[in-house]
Amino acid sequence: MKRTATVLLTALAPVSWGTTYAVATQFLPADRPLFTALARALPAGLLLLAVTRVLPRGAWWWKAAVLGALNIGAFFPLLFLSAYRLPGGMAAVVGSVGPLFVVGLSALLLGQRPTGRALAAGVVAAFGVSLVVLKAAGALDPVGVLAALASSASMSTGTVLTKKWGRPEGVGPLALTGWQLTAGGLLIAPLALLVEGAPPALDTRAIGGYLCLALANTAIAYWLWFRGIGRLTATQVTFLGPLSPLTAAVVGWAALGQALTPVQLAGMALAFGATVAGQATRPAHPRSFSSAGMNGREDSMDLTGVSLRR
Repeated sequence: MKRTATVLLTALAPVSWGTTYAVATQFLPADRPLFTALARALPAGLLLLAVTRVLPRGAWWWKAAVLGALNIGAFFPLLFLSAYRLPGGMAAVVGSVGPLFVVGLSALLLGQRPTGRALAAGVVAAFGVSLVVLKAAGALDPVGVLAALASSASMSTGTVLTKKWGRPEGVGPLALTGWQLTAGGLLIAPLALLVEGAPPALDTRAIGGYLCLALANTAIAYWLWFRGIGRLTATQVTFLGPLSPLTAAVVGWAALGQALTPVQLAGMALAFGATVAGQATRPAHPRSFSSAGMNGREDSMDLTGVSLRR
């Protein structure tokens, strides 16, 4: 029951991310993806730093910077670049190979040999997502495809490294989330200024949209995501990712008046079934991981969670 609750709470993260398109199109200025990424990441990160009042120490300065770059700073711009250059939902389709990336990286970095069930579930999830979001359109843009693959690889690598490195002793997932969002936001800031120029003028509607993205869609969602990484296997967590495009399709139908075809409904069933199957996967040789404490000790952490002092 405890593990089920952890899965359900972690699933709220990709479900929340699935509302991003609706919020962006209905409330935010058009064609400012990098500013939107910055407004999501940096304020949320600074807020969590203020709440936790915990800063990295020692090696965790560079580890937090690496994780922030992979999970936020590189992932957001690459994702937006792919979305702008690829037709229809192709960016989501290419990005849905994330579970397969994580299966491979878990074998390489965590010593977890992939199972046939995990590989099959990853393929079915990607196929199901393609049925939901893919639309007939023009030729694919090579830069867009590479950006989509790079964004998925970036987030997948960040997920596995987050699992591998754990957390310092006495540091909870809220502080770790704040470190990564702040580092990622600081990486995006100069890029947004260089590419898009000064921030746009914001009305009350846009401010509300950005607050929604920064608090619910980013601060809370990423906290749940990194909390889940600490308590589940990296493969189980990443198999929740397809819930994001599925949520986007449901929100589009319920709130934006977009129709759902029988093919899309079948794809949703396949992708959701693969997500559920992904939660039942176990590495062939699961192993515990360790978190380097601030005092240099190694505290053993198993795959079901860890009790950390605050």
